[in-house]
Amino acid sequence: MIVLSAASELYPLVKTGGLADVAGALPAALAAQGVRMVSFVPGYPAVLTALAEAEVVHHFPELMGEPARILKGVAAGVEVLALDAPHLFNRAGNPYLGPDGRDWPDNAQRFAAFSSAAAMVARGLIAGFQPDLVHAHDWQAALTAAHMHYGGGPPAVVTIHNLAFQGLFPASVFPLLGLPPQAFAVEGVEYYGGLSFLKGGLATAAAITTVSPSYAEEILGPREGMGLDGLLRARESVLTGILNGIDTRIWDPASDPLIAQSYTAKSLARRSANRKALARRFNLKADDGLLVAVVSRFTAQKGIDLLAAAIAPLVRDGVSFALLGSGERGLEEALAREASAQPGRVGLITGYDEALSHVVQAGADAILVPSRFEPCGLTQMYGLRYGALPIVARVGGLADTVIDANEAALAAGVATGFQHAPESADALIHAVRRAQALHRRGGPWQALQKNAMAADVSWARSAARYAALYSSLSKV
Repeated sequence: MIVLSAASELYPLVKTGGLADVAGALPAALAAQGVRMVSFVPGYPAVLTALAEAEVVHHFPELMGEPARILKGVAAGVEVLALDAPHLFNRAGNPYLGPDGRDWPDNAQRFAAFSSAAAMVARGLIAGFQPDLVHAHDWQAALTAAHMHYGGGPPAVVTIHNLAFQGLFPASVFPLLGLPPQAFAVEGVEYYGGLSFLKGGLATAAAITTVSPSYAEEILGPREGMGLDGLLRARESVLTGILNGIDTRIWDPASDPLIAQSYTAKSLARRSANRKALARRFNLKADDGLLVAVVSRFTAQKGIDLLAAAIAPLVRDGVSFALLGSGERGLEEALAREASAQPGRVGLITGYDEALSHVVQAGADAILVPSRFEPCGLTQMYGLRYGALPIVARVGGLADTVIDANEAALAAGVATGFQHAPESADALIHAVRRAQALHRRGGPWQALQKNAMAADVSWARSAARYAALYSSLSKV
């Protein structure tokens, strides 16, 4: 079976979040299931650099006003087709945001062109390449499914990585989409008089997936449904939650070249070298107290306001914090104030640093993910893999991947971390204090670390579920 994956990010070529990790890891995971996945991505500068020796397999005389072409090559071990449209994608930095931090004003045109081109590829545009199915990720590629629905072609799967981002644009954009007039309807891309790229995909896809079973349930309700819960309830029969995995080749403490000292569950004492390295990077005092790390976008969705309110009382309890990330200015400033007020106990590094995130996971005692909602989350899976015990909110994929260290789970020997609810600073503080109490006991903490590191966070089971879904659709 051949599947065309249409995604606006692909690790390690371009990444702003978990979508890139998923799109980058799935091809190898699915190959073990007998599925050949070819990735269709925008021709950002980093992508074109990686495909310097690529073959030109199609020319567009005009695509959104300018010539474009499709390149074919291999990058980072993945078969890649890139839409080389310089007027749309030859822009450095974040693929969606301009230098002012705001959305590029032509994002509708950029990703309408991307989805349209993906649909053409799915229908056999490139000689010798005919996929059996197309898998479109998030709003940037979701219109691929609408093109399949209205214009014919192989079945389309749309995966929701985060329902909060829906690709909303004014109705005036519709003529640029290349869809028939009937697509501008409640059953199509129309959304309260405007357009939603994601809605268009969800309304027309042969199947819809989300990145965890719990999130698939949560988005059927008004709170997490983000205005699309009615549509999703109507399409519940084709909605499936398939938990993400992580690339266990890249995230492996036994062989990670980015950390100070490799280790396994049988050599946990060697983690101490990584803890010292982490403390040095974040200018933290060396002591035996609980060292909690956060690697996150600094947004309200991620619960960073709750974290900011919880830091001071937890520091008074003897907890230290290593904070890595960036996001909303007010939250960055709130964390900076805490770091300034608690030197040696709160370290803050602002920005995105993939290599440093490995150092954090290898050195922290615990990794904190206090999200208000979380479709899947990969940070807690990295924590499990590295023995940095996750302290997570009981939502979405966080609830699906971390077994709370309550009395029953501890007695049964199955706990892998700590959960908290509801969304409040007090609940977060209580969860960290539970972790701190267990950390002081030594032996029980190491038992949890071993449980965590034994958890299957690979793509093996999830890839099998995707392959089964693809097979069911190709037989329809």
